[in-house]
Order: sequence, then structure tokens, then C-alpha cells
Amino acid sequence: MSKTPKMRARSAPRLRLGLFSRSFLLLASLMLVSLGAWLQVFFSMEEGPRARQMAQRVTTAVSITRSALIYAPTSVRPALLLDLATKESLRVQPREPSDVMEPLPDSNYWKHVAAQIRDKQGMDTLVMWSVNQIPGVWVSFEINDDKYWLVFEREQLALTAGVEWLGWGATALLLALIGAAVSVRFVNRPLAQLAKVAQQLARGETPSPLPEKGPAEIRDMNIAFNRMARDIRQAEADREIMLAGISHDLRTPLARMRLEIEMSNVSDDTRAAIDEDLAQIDHCIDQLMEYARPAAQVPEQGIDVSSVLRELYERERSHTESLGGKLEAQIEPNLYACINAHDLKRIVGNLIENARRYGRTPEDDRAHIELSAQQNGNVVAIEVRDHGRGIAANDIQRLLRPFSRGESARTGVSGAGLGLSIVERLLGQVGGQLELISQPPGGLVARIEIPKYRPRSYAVDTHS
Repeated sequence: MSKTPKMRARSAPRLRLGLFSRSFLLLASLMLVSLGAWLQVFFSMEEGPRARQMAQRVTTAVSITRSALIYAPTSVRPALLLDLATKESLRVQPREPSDVMEPLPDSNYWKHVAAQIRDKQGMDTLVMWSVNQIPGVWVSFEINDDKYWLVFEREQLALTAGVEWLGWGATALLLALIGAAVSVRFVNRPLAQLAKVAQQLARGETPSPLPEKGPAEIRDMNIAFNRMARDIRQAEADREIMLAGISHDLRTPLARMRLEIEMSNVSDDTRAAIDEDLAQIDHCIDQLMEYARPAAQVPEQGIDVSSVLRELYERERSHTESLGGKLEAQIEPNLYACINAHDLKRIVGNLIENARRYGRTPEDDRAHIELSAQQNGNVVAIEVRDHGRGIAANDIQRLLRPFSRGESARTGVSGAGLGLSIVERLLGQVGGQLELISQPPGGLVARIEIPKYRPRSYAVDTHS
């Protein structure tokens, strides 16, 4: 089965981060890397001084303990040892040959501490991580010929605990992220304002003027945008005035030409041919004026699309039948979308007019058109189907451009070629899409999709 040609390719949805999110994530990543590098440098710089400080503390405690034990009477030594254990967290244990010793952890810090202690106490000094499975930092010393252990609590000599550093680091990171969010928001606010007014301008609305103050770059950008918006509005106004004048200047002689033809003595066939040419010119003028007319403002509340389409159907059905064609409709009720009712009539009316003019069946040269509207997921889908000759696949993209028309094999008529361009421009104001599905020789389906609107449901009083 061959793929159906479409006017607009669709790609799979992907996550898109805004400028604020991207800037914030970038700053957060840089801060994390900077904080990690800073901590690594700090630990490296702290390790040496901290090891010398702890070694000096151990050396002083060993010297004081030795002196106290040497000069204290034998009767008060038990009380002295108890006082050291309770007040200074220092325990003195006799050193036995049978002691089971565990060496210090294999880290630069503890190696540095042990080297500093041996340098001050002597190279035969033992520094152990545990003795007889009793944890602590065990340092050996001698009094005369007696050998002892002086036991320190590990927390007294170890580096600052990781949990404490984690708390300080988390606090610093939180403050840094808050500062980054404030800074990014300060920078992003003018761009968010610019994006908002640019969207207003794209929808055909009159944008609010941007504040022409602040940093030089932002001020210059806002001044340039305000000037551009004024120039665009002036150009649109001049274009409308120009086209209105052209329309008036052309239709006046066209009306006189029709009157003169009716009063002339030409044949009926000639009169009909000339009248058809004048009607074609008048239709081109109508399309030019329709293309130049700006889109109406998008309503905040959704409109009843079903009601608008049924009203349009009744009007277009009578006109189609008067031209010898047929228009049928299948419209689901309660379809809502955020679009101006007049613009919706312009969109669907242009598609019906295209089908009426260009979608005639080859057998009887009459238009058989089907209008349908239904909800499809999160969109309201509206289709206008004809049963003409269809369109070649390579013509579908070209027909979207202004002043482009189909090949003469499909139609025997001509026009300004603005119908589909008008449809696409109006749909762009409301986030809609236009899609052409050609099924030669089975005709052409013009499908539009408009985001649906969910009307607010009123709360029900359960106490009544």
C-alpha cells in the first residue's frame, strides 16, 4: 500500500526545554563541577596541616601522660588514669607481647600522621588502628622499661566527618542554585516578554509595547522590536487601503462593462462568455481581499464548532445546489475549539469553494462534496472531500504557496490561487494544521485539525 502524500510532515514529539531550564541546568552543572573541584582542592590542602596538627596533639598528650605517670606517686596513679580517661578521653593500657594489632588505614592522611608521630617520638613508636579488636588510635610509649599504649578516640584525630561536609556542601549548593535561578530569571524575563509579544504579533494581534529600558542590549532589542511591530501594522494598514482602492477602482468599470454587454447586440454565447470572464475577475478580486484581510482575535472561550459548521452547511448547500452540485454533511454535536467563528467559516468556506470549483466529477462535470467534523483525540478534525480528478503528489506542496493553482487536467477553471494560503494562514493563528490527502482518481480530501477546547464543568451542589 502506497503512503498517502501529505502537505505537512509529522515528527515524533520530543522533549524541548525552555531557555530558563537550559540556562538553569547549565549553571547548576557548572556549580556542581566547581563545588566538587573546590572540595577536592580543599581536602588536599587541609590534609597536610591537619596531619601535622594531629601528630603534634598526640605527641603532646604522650609527653604529658608520661610525665604525669613518672612523677605521680604510685598511690594516685589509678585516679590519674581514671581522670585522663573520663575528662580527656585518653586511656592508658599496658602493652603486652601477645597484643593483636591492626595497622592504620592505607590512606595518605593516616600515613602522614604516623610519620609525623614517629618523627617526634622515635622511629620505634607504634601507631595502630586497633589492638585486641578494641577500636581507637593506639600509640606506644615507654616509661623506664615498662611499655604502654595511649589510646585516642578516632574522631579526635580523623579528618572532618563526611556527613558534616555533606551538610555544608548541600547548603552551599542550595544557596548557589537559588542565586542561579534568580540570575537566570532576571536574564530570561526580557526574552520571555519578547516571546509573548512575538506570539501576539504572529496571531495577528496588536502586541503590547516592550519596555524600552534596562540594560543596553535589552533596551536596543526592545526598541527595534517595537519599531518593527509599528512598521508591520503600518504596512498591513497600507496594504488593506491599497487593495480596497484597487477593488473599488476595478469593480466600478466591471459593473459598467456588464451593463454595456447587456445592452449590446452581441449573441447570447458571446455575452455568456464575457460574463464568465468578468465573474472570474470579480472572484480573483474577492480572493485578494480575503487574503489581505487579517485574522480575527482568538477568543478565550471555545466556540461551538458544530453549530457554526451547521450554519455554514445550510448556506453553502443552497449555493452548491444552485450551481448543479451536491453538498452533504456529517457533523458531530458538541465540538468545541478556540477559534473565531468568522475565521472558521472563512477556512471551511474556502475549502468548499475549492472543491466546488476544482473537484467536479469527470462524468457529469458536477461537484459532489462531503463535509464531516468529528473529535479525534485532542483535536477537532474537519474534512472536505470531493470526487474530482485528484491532485498529483508532486503538486501538493506547491499548492500551499500563494498564487499557485492545480494543473489544468484537474480543473478547467482559473483563479487567484489564494484559497489554501488563506486557510493555512488562518489556521496558523490558532495552532491548527492543514493536510491534503490525494486519492486519484477518487478526489481530494482537505483535512484540518484544530486543538479542541474543554469547557469548564460547573460544580454540582451535592447538598441539594
